[in-house]
Amino acid sequence: MLNDNVARRGLMFVLSSPSGAGKSTLAKKLLEADDNVSLSVSATTRPPRPSEVDGREYKFLPKEQFEQMADRGEFLEHAMVFGNHYGTPRAPVEAMLIQGKDVLFDVDWQGARALRAAEPQDVVGIFILPPSMAELERRLRARAEDSEEVIQSRMARSLNEISHWEEYDYVLVNTLLEQTLTQVKQILAAERLKRNRQLWLKLHVERLKSGI
Repeated sequence: MLNDNVARRGLMFVLSSPSGAGKSTLAKKLLEADDNVSLSVSATTRPPRPSEVDGREYKFLPKEQFEQMADRGEFLEHAMVFGNHYGTPRAPVEAMLIQGKDVLFDVDWQGARALRAAEPQDVVGIFILPPSMAELERRLRARAEDSEEVIQSRMARSLNEISHWEEYDYVLVNTLLEQTLTQVKQILAAERLKRNRQLWLKLHVERLKSGI
């Protein structure tokens, strides 16, 4: 019999959407439901929102420190968004993948594209669409954490973000949150079973061929 704890390489599970379409809420609920998924905590130079804690939503860094890390190649990806730097530290992600842990990324299309370029065999991308632009704006306003200027900037940027939907493996319309969460879980379950992630299969097949 096979051991239940078979070797599996972890995957990089990427969620992207226009701001306000629900990716962060979906990410939070997935983390609560699945102990084998860990959030990749991005670094950023933007100031924290009132509800955010350093090291939980983001690692908040001074611009100079961020740029030094980027120069040393310590990020899997990094980009400038709304005038601030964002990046994914490389070392903790690679360590979790080797241990068979899945790493969840809450990033925009630029980050997703860069992650796929860096680790093409490990990335699974899901793009979350809003049911309508009016609903997207309503959700941004309901969050009550951004100024009117920022809300308008995010709405203007959202169409450009949506235009990158075809770069993702899966695209979901987030009309009902719980339904979308179920679909995300189903995708994760299927991707975990892909042949290239089951490191034990080759040895198992060789044993079968040897009559074991």
